[in-house]
Amino acid sequence: MTWCVLECRQARGVSRRFLRTATPRGRDHCRGPDQAANDKGAQSFGSALVAVHGTIVGVLICTLGDLLLDVIVLTRDAAGPDQEGTVETRVGAGGQSANVAAWASELGAEARFVGKRGSDGAAELAARELEGRGVELLGAVEDGRGGVVVSLVSPDGSRTMLSDRGVAPLLRAEELEMRWFSGCDWLHLSGYSLLRRPIDEAAAKATGAVQAQGGLVSVDLASASGIAAYGPERLLGRLELLRPDVVFANQGELAAIGGSVPGTLVLKRGADGFSADGQDYPAVDAEVVDTTGAGDALAAGYLVGGPDLAAEAAARCVAKLGAMP
Repeated sequence: MTWCVLECRQARGVSRRFLRTATPRGRDHCRGPDQAANDKGAQSFGSALVAVHGTIVGVLICTLGDLLLDVIVLTRDAAGPDQEGTVETRVGAGGQSANVAAWASELGAEARFVGKRGSDGAAELAARELEGRGVELLGAVEDGRGGVVVSLVSPDGSRTMLSDRGVAPLLRAEELEMRWFSGCDWLHLSGYSLLRRPIDEAAAKATGAVQAQGGLVSVDLASASGIAAYGPERLLGRLELLRPDVVFANQGELAAIGGSVPGTLVLKRGADGFSADGQDYPAVDAEVVDTTGAGDALAAGYLVGGPDLAAEAAARCVAKLGAMP
């Protein structure tokens, strides 16, 4: 479905950019105990890219939403009151939209992130890392607290997330510059950007700008609990106005919104893989270390190269600690 849509757009005269490379760019700060999994994933990425299309056409991925500081805590043993346990931690850039941009850049696409950032140390650290991953950062820096997400990861890879979004939801439509979305092939919206004001109005304005120039829009529903609190019918009405081309969701999120969404549905099923437009795709075998960000990696892979690359990206993500490449 993705390649059909992209090729139809190309026929309408939308300019394209060739990928800079088919091999993920290595970064010293990513090296660690999980580097063997990273190296193996990098080799499979090249194969997946070649398999998707003989001459791969690059895309410019723009994302709008949150850039947060991820604090990931992998527990090794049980701890309770007056007890001490051992953990492995990772601190770095995160946030759903930022993760998608980072993975898109890793896959060789051009990537831009649009969002409001805080002025504290946490925000500066997250911004520096995302820029270091080849992502162009756009949007206002506001005097205030950068967002932080604490992800508690159990030994089997499952996670519990505790989020403080800081100033990110305060992005206003009038703060956007339309040139930020010039040439954008895909605009990817985090579902969190639809659940709060004023960032929801900024998301709508960005969507209109991209669609007006022939670009495509994808949305990740993001949070079943967020959908329930916001109101399923209210969110569905907003999606119908935005007219996304692709909607990413897991089974809980899809159930929370009522079981149907506009556009092509990419349904994430975790270890059971995913389906796209009703066709099933199995998960790529991987040793699961941490599932944080796997859906974001999958989304980036799907937008850049279709279902095969989506599966490869998700497998690489779960085989390491942290949501970014």
